[in-house]
Amino acid sequence: MLYPPHLLRPFSLHFGANVTKYRALFAQLRLPRLCSAMAEMPELMDYLERLKNYERIGVPRGAGTESDDGFDLGRMRRLLGRLGDPQAHFKSIHIAGTKGKGSVAAFISNILRNEGYKVGTYTSPHMLTIRERISIGREGEPVSANLLNNLFLQVKGKIDESVASENGALSYFEVFTALAFLVFSHETVDVAVVEAGLGGARDATNVIRSSELAFSIITSIGKEHLEALGGSLQSIAMAKSGIIKEGRPVVIGGPLEPDIERIIREKAQLLDSPVLSVCHPGVSCSQKQYQVDYERPVQICDIGIEMHNNMEINLQGLKLQMLGIHQLRNAVMATCAALCLRNQGLIVSNESIRAGLEQTCLQGRMQFLTKREASSIGADNISLLIDGAHTEASAKGLSEVIEAVHQDHPLALVVAMASDKDHFSFAKQLLSGRKPDVVLLTEVTVAGGKSRSISALDLKDIWMKAAQDVGIDIFDLDVISPELEEVPNTSRPVFAVCSNTPIRNIIAVASKLIQTRGKRDESGLVCVTGSLHLVSSLLSILHL
Repeated sequence: MLYPPHLLRPFSLHFGANVTKYRALFAQLRLPRLCSAMAEMPELMDYLERLKNYERIGVPRGAGTESDDGFDLGRMRRLLGRLGDPQAHFKSIHIAGTKGKGSVAAFISNILRNEGYKVGTYTSPHMLTIRERISIGREGEPVSANLLNNLFLQVKGKIDESVASENGALSYFEVFTALAFLVFSHETVDVAVVEAGLGGARDATNVIRSSELAFSIITSIGKEHLEALGGSLQSIAMAKSGIIKEGRPVVIGGPLEPDIERIIREKAQLLDSPVLSVCHPGVSCSQKQYQVDYERPVQICDIGIEMHNNMEINLQGLKLQMLGIHQLRNAVMATCAALCLRNQGLIVSNESIRAGLEQTCLQGRMQFLTKREASSIGADNISLLIDGAHTEASAKGLSEVIEAVHQDHPLALVVAMASDKDHFSFAKQLLSGRKPDVVLLTEVTVAGGKSRSISALDLKDIWMKAAQDVGIDIFDLDVISPELEEVPNTSRPVFAVCSNTPIRNIIAVASKLIQTRGKRDESGLVCVTGSLHLVSSLLSILHL
């Protein structure tokens, strides 16, 4: 499984003339992630910012499908060919799915690191710096700015040739994915855990050949990126099943709709790929209770697996920092994946599986801030939960955790979303669980711009319709300012727009609005959700 490092030839260096301009612009716009990245890796970030960025402008219709409208994987293969095919120098685990990809990738990576393997992990999006997308080594730290920038400068000439030969069609994600493979090859990782960006079949990561693949994982099938992936759940399933490779196993999550699972299984059968399902009769899991460890809730769970080919494990009393039944299912998927690796001849002990699962936590995913963290942004008298949920399914998971951990205390939601999400289903799901006392709608930059962000006013209209649909009579406070001099005297849930306001000030407004709710000794909960970009804006304050 170990390969010699890829030998890189030095190429002529070109320093972008716009480095200073971009750094000043990002600072002016108060975009800490971009400004930080520009300071760390000015040449690389200047280059990437001049490429087409679909995370910022949105993905074209049909881009992830096996059709004439789909992204051209050929240009990605040609780029990697110029770089020496770095993805061929290690084994990969390839993960696709609507939800759960990042969590499963983190679980698996930590399991393997606990066993002593040198692991490369590629995920998206990032929270504070683009370097988070590439983690390497036995500690799982983000790739260093120095290594990433230097590797880029060494191969920039070849990337320039590719960009020119493809008539400028190479995108931000494609070039950065190629750099991730280059980093993994240079650092001689034992295994790479690679998360697909969009769909699977036409995603830039889907250049891994069967001989380079340990196995693939399809976590879930949902309606996110519907237009880009063909317009139906069936077309989404077909796109994501595109990561299945001939003769290599595929682990599938669930439960899936019967017709969706049939699409995946038929593709696997066509390619003679064994299927391992977490819904197999020999797989069981149960959620026991929540408890608080060091100011943060953990869930106590059991996982039991007894399948063919000696794939067996019994994990009792697991303490998962990743909260919710959906994260327990993700942990089961990662456990199946670890057993699959063991079946392929790798040493993966039960102890490493337990330790990897228990150590895993992700910033901005069902993250309860400590009192010190909350106090650092002026939130002294409330509990603060941040979660990047932005789909109906993730809203359901968030709602279940809030009900379990913070049952009857006052609750405020602070919400901003990208424009291409299912806003109504997301709102209805959160309103169908623990009824919030306050909902504040705001806006967020998405990948450095607001073109993909829905306006707070439009978002409030959608939430009001969702409230009406579930029978909630709300108090409309319209548009409010951070100063908020008077708190309305009402027992009804308060809905309001609070846009063009720093996130710390919005949290202060939410805290003020829920102070009159509940008993005097009860600590209210403010939950920031709807977008990983919104969550990252809050995390950036904590890391200043």
